Amino acid sequence: MRARNCIVSATEAVAAIPSGATVAVGGFVGAGHPELLTAALEQRFLQTGLPRDLTLLYAAGQGDRNGRGLNHLAHEGLVRRVVGGHWNLAPKLGRLALDNKIEAYNLPQGVVCVLLREIAAKRPGVITKVGMNTFIDPICGGGRLNLRTSEPLVERLTLDGESWLRYRTFPVNVGLIRATTADARGNLSMEREGLVGEVLAIAQAAKNHGGIVLAQVERVVERIDDPKSVRVPGILVDYVVVADREHHTQTFAEEFNEAYVSAVNGPSCFPPLPFSDRKIIGRRALSEIRAGDIVNLGIGLPETVAAVARETGRLSEFTLTVESGPIGGVPASGLSFGCSASPEAIIDQPSQFDFYDGGGIDTAILGAGEVDAEGNVNVSNFAGRFAGVGGFCNITQSARRIVFCCTFRNGGLEVAAENGSLRIVREGSQAKFVNRVQQVCFHGPSAVARGQQVLYVTERAVFELTVEGLALVELAPGIQVREQVLDLMEFTPIQPPARLMSSHCFENS
Repeated sequence: MRARNCIVSATEAVAAIPSGATVAVGGFVGAGHPELLTAALEQRFLQTGLPRDLTLLYAAGQGDRNGRGLNHLAHEGLVRRVVGGHWNLAPKLGRLALDNKIEAYNLPQGVVCVLLREIAAKRPGVITKVGMNTFIDPICGGGRLNLRTSEPLVERLTLDGESWLRYRTFPVNVGLIRATTADARGNLSMEREGLVGEVLAIAQAAKNHGGIVLAQVERVVERIDDPKSVRVPGILVDYVVVADREHHTQTFAEEFNEAYVSAVNGPSCFPPLPFSDRKIIGRRALSEIRAGDIVNLGIGLPETVAAVARETGRLSEFTLTVESGPIGGVPASGLSFGCSASPEAIIDQPSQFDFYDGGGIDTAILGAGEVDAEGNVNVSNFAGRFAGVGGFCNITQSARRIVFCCTFRNGGLEVAAENGSLRIVREGSQAKFVNRVQQVCFHGPSAVARGQQVLYVTERAVFELTVEGLALVELAPGIQVREQVLDLMEFTPIQPPARLMSSHCFENS
């Protein structure tokens, strides 16, 4: 399998995947995802009915919320079980889970990354505290997403008098990965990829269990001259598939962006963000970042923090990181999330989570879907939709300081700034501060016990997590505390004298 004839078409490569196999797929949103291979696998199933009953294993969410990425594999009969870190980008898979047609698990993204390494080494599992007292803890459901899902993949252990979670390993039979270049002996380099991901762990896991590895690349050369640039050695690769440009874009949003693979500074001029509730929140959250901090920003609303920092000239004061592996630079957004513009370094995703889990993040700024009186946060499970936790559990259980960002209410909220004060033009229709979150993704009491500093920043109020629960600590100028805050929450927070939020948050620019 190490000769030139390992270069095959995508159709030939996926024909080697047997029914009943456990298939691990690499990628992060669209970056690093082997789009041609997953599309070819879908086509083979639709034409032949084979393979069937696959177990799909992946760490980061891969898709475009439509038809690309893991959405290709969302066919009843093609997959039997899905073990994934994030579901929101593959709603077709989520629909199969909601309809109880497949077994479905949501495990932390960082745990799955490291689990692949443990599978490769044939060790018994990942032992960690990540996920304890959340819906992933076996005492709270074990990450199982529907009634059809019964097998426990997570268990509680007691080691040296402490409680831990053990995530069980299981064999991987097929690895689907992506790189930029393959040489004549199957060695793979990733010079045009915006991330490294977990390609080596996937390849080692499959090969050490007697399985096969399918690699999608842009090009084949006679030899890769720099052995240090080889991310996956050819001894691990069975089939190489050369992709067309359509199926090998750098991300699902961009064909190729040089800034994602270069430390050279990108464009210096960016249009300022227009004033909005998001900008208020971004300004207030930015004030929590200290000079020298190592920071993780979540997708969505937290991305405004980078934009505000850029406007105010503060980007050089701290280092932004992304769980997929980039360190430094400015994280990309939307369907390019997972890449960073002008990063200082790009390491593999399992190593990034090793750093995170060990306490490497000073400040994490993340979104929040629901918050309750204990400070618990839900970002995963909402009516009619599985979003999944991704790296949220890893990050929130290890960061020294956490800033959750969300609007105070959902559903049509509109605000305006007048003379440094906030005016609610139209109130949101749905409460976000609720009696009890639908699913616990972050456990407030555990964070208190760990000694973490936790804030919840909205456009009109700031809350802090205390031993007694959630406390209202800041109020926007112009906001009436009873009518526009307390009466619109499903619980009553602790009410020490509240400070005014800084007027600079409400500058109409």
